[in-house]
Amino acid sequence: MLPDELRAAVDADRTREAGALFVDLVASYFQRTGAEDGPVSPTAGHLDQRPRLDEAMPERGLPLADVAARVERDFIAGANRLAHPMYMGHQVAAPLPAAVWTESVIAALNNSIAVMEMSPTGTAVEEQVIRWMCGLAGFGSGSGGTLTSGGLEATHTALLAARAEFQPDAWKRGIIGTPPVIVCGEHAHYAIARAAGELGLGTENVRTVPSDGWKMDASALPRVLDTLAAEKRRVMAVVATAGHTATGSFDDLAAIGTECETRGVWMHVDGAHGASALCSPRHAHRLRGIERARTVAWDPHKMMLLPLAAGAILARDERDLSAAFEQQAPYLFHGEAGTRSPDQGTRSFMCSRRADALKVWVALQRYGVSGLAALHDHTCALATTLHQMIGARRNFVALHEPESNILCFRWLPGDVHDEPTIDWLNLRLRERYNASGRGWITSTVLGGRRVLRVTLMNVRTEERHLEALLDGLTAEGAALVEEPA
Repeated sequence: MLPDELRAAVDADRTREAGALFVDLVASYFQRTGAEDGPVSPTAGHLDQRPRLDEAMPERGLPLADVAARVERDFIAGANRLAHPMYMGHQVAAPLPAAVWTESVIAALNNSIAVMEMSPTGTAVEEQVIRWMCGLAGFGSGSGGTLTSGGLEATHTALLAARAEFQPDAWKRGIIGTPPVIVCGEHAHYAIARAAGELGLGTENVRTVPSDGWKMDASALPRVLDTLAAEKRRVMAVVATAGHTATGSFDDLAAIGTECETRGVWMHVDGAHGASALCSPRHAHRLRGIERARTVAWDPHKMMLLPLAAGAILARDERDLSAAFEQQAPYLFHGEAGTRSPDQGTRSFMCSRRADALKVWVALQRYGVSGLAALHDHTCALATTLHQMIGARRNFVALHEPESNILCFRWLPGDVHDEPTIDWLNLRLRERYNASGRGWITSTVLGGRRVLRVTLMNVRTEERHLEALLDGLTAEGAALVEEPA
């Protein structure tokens, strides 16, 4: 039997008062970051948070109020504060509050979405969300999909489905003979090469198409495919990107789709970042041609501004996903042979799966697709405004015009003209700026040059914050060049 003290503690933790301890922590976090109170991230000298958690495993429990206090002191206080308007870093959103509150419902019910009988409402919600997303992508009644942990899993699933079409018995026998080739742009996400390695194709069998403006040069694709045909190499899939990670640029999906249809090649669209533009009448044109894809990866936890994790894989013909996983598990899955299984686990890598589709459903119920479109347009407009601001500043230069909410640019110290030195200074400037607590940005390499990179994914970020970003970088840069060598 459970000790009375432990039973009482568990019962007490189910109450509204217990939950309020954690609701208050989140509400306080929202309020403080909205008021721009405190640094965006741990400042210099405080980046390593491990010492504060270096302790023995607790033998006995603490009062829940004490645990909540520790969460505030030892976790929240040292975390990156994505809800702060000056966070402009990686492609992880400051999530919409209605979806944040939904997390407690998902966790409390704890229904696993792999099997319908384990989650009847969760399965229904996920199917509805997928139908909505397929409709936005221009897919018909035979389409379908499932939620994933993110774009990497979604793209892996898509390429597994492409492998099933390329060699239907590959699930049982593996790839026989010379492995097929996957074709993608040179700036495509590493998920493609990772999938090639994990599927046993080998990363050497990923061929890249040259870029034009940091995205696939669609006019070069036929030459690459012709070269492969001359080499007697078969192509398993062409992967186009809608929203490149580095620059947010969009491949020409219509041209790529036409070429794939002509040659009978599977086209997958990695729209993890950019597919949310389908919600926006202003930006949906960037995805013209996506309806020609066989599969699409889409992360609502990016530009739909939802909490991690909420990715999705969509298929124009849902049967392609079922063919990807020829798994038999009569202790779980109950669909009859030759019929569509009601269990999402038959179309997914994961078995133990949260009802993350509820976050998407709640966000749509609360804000509507028009509201999500307005939020999407706001973040993209900020990137355009930043591009204009940079054009008016002597010591900054943009690397591209933004097509979404991402912009890469360089800081150019006035009296430094050596490119390797400028690269090093930009790398150090990013480190120094982030450690100052003023804000948080990222960095990458474009065209062999080190650049600063900004991703705008916070509804609270405004034009004044963009000015503060450039002012902060200028101030930290001036201090940097004055440092002794």
